[in-house]
This record gives sequence, structure tokens and C-alpha cells, in this order.
Amino acid sequence: MHRFYAPDITETLLLPEAESAHAVRVLRLAEGDEVEVVDGRGNLYGCRISLAHSKKCGVEIVRHIAVPNHWHGTITVAVAPTKNLDRMEWMAEKATEMGIDRITPLLCRHSERKELKTERLRKILVSAMKQSLKAAMPQLDEMTAIARVIADESLPPQRYIAYCDEATERRQFEACYRPGEDVVVMIGPEGDFSPEEVKLAIEHGFVPVTFGNSRLRTETAALYAVAAAHALKQARQ
Repeated sequence: MHRFYAPDITETLLLPEAESAHAVRVLRLAEGDEVEVVDGRGNLYGCRISLAHSKKCGVEIVRHIAVPNHWHGTITVAVAPTKNLDRMEWMAEKATEMGIDRITPLLCRHSERKELKTERLRKILVSAMKQSLKAAMPQLDEMTAIARVIADESLPPQRYIAYCDEATERRQFEACYRPGEDVVVMIGPEGDFSPEEVKLAIEHGFVPVTFGNSRLRTETAALYAVAAAHALKQARQ
């Protein structure tokens, strides 16, 4: 069954314009056809098309199902966007498919990308959410200075900073990660975090970790963190 994204579906009973066009013009759906609609907050609605309009496709909600995430504990990755935006988009797509709760683009001292337009990234997250049959979309923050992220008192106690410099004592991520608990992992830019940034993070409870002997690209390290969190949780089960 075709799946669409409509964050305000219960209030409007309408698909957004882009989703309406895809349903009516591309898929040629007609009145009476049944579709699935997710709101990005964990709710799945079985709907029947009541108005096949290419700009404002109307639906009738037939059933509602709450769809919990398949993992326990929130997973947040704070990552410095890559210079090549395609790699950042690929990372966000795959992380969403695997399962992630929040993506925070970091502005660091060595960041090669100082600005980030999130509109296209949000579209990618929507597509990945629908493709992977999820009903919840990750929170995507605007670009945020690393010092502000580190000082955020709402971060969970389980905090890690992936750091490449061997001069700093680091632990293997798999050895210290506690599956099923809320976690935030910071991934630095291609030039790595500065020593001052690492020092500040450690002072705020972040544990320096490594993902093994291979030096990973920024986007690969971010995906490694997400994949490892899920794999370790499944291994415990």
C-alpha cells in the first residue's frame, strides 16, 4: 500500500501539496482508494481518499495505529557536515533507515562547511522514513556551535565524543556503550575536533571513544555509531 507523509493529517484531513501531486498525478490514485499516512511522530493512519485533487488530496481516516520505534532509548548523533553535501545527505538517509532519533549538525573549529540548508535534508528524511516503513521522523536541528551542544543540560548522561588523536585516552565504543539507554555521540569534521573542543567535552561528561583501528570518514563514523548501537542492543536481546 502506498504511504504518504502528512504531519497535520488529523487536523486537515489533507495530504500536503507535494504528496497530493504524487498520489493523484503520478500514482493515479482515485477516490475510494486506500493509502497509509504517517505524521512523523509515531502514528500510522489507514485512510481512504475522499477527494482526488492534485493539490489538496482529501482523505478519510479509517484506522489509527501507534507505531513505536523498534529500538529502546533515543539515539542522537551530533555530526559536523561534510564539505561534499552529498555525503551528508547519504548519511542522514541511511541513519534514518536504520533508526535514529535526532541529528544535530555541528559547527566546529575545523569544519569545512560553515553553513547548512536543512530543507533538502528534511525531504530526504521524509523519504527515508517512508521507505523504511517507519512512522517517526528524526529531529533535524539547525547548524549548532559545538560549545552550545556540549553545554546543553538536556543531553542524556551517556555521552561520547569520537576522537582520532591517539594522544588522548580513548575507550572502545562497544566496550562502554550501554544498549537501550539514551545516548548522544559527537562526530567531528574531516579535520577532527580541536584539542580545546575535546577538553571542553570531557569537562561536560563526554567520554572519548574510538571505533577501531581504521580511520573513518565523517559520514562513515556517524553511521558506525548508529549501526553499533542497534547491533549491540540486538546482541543483548
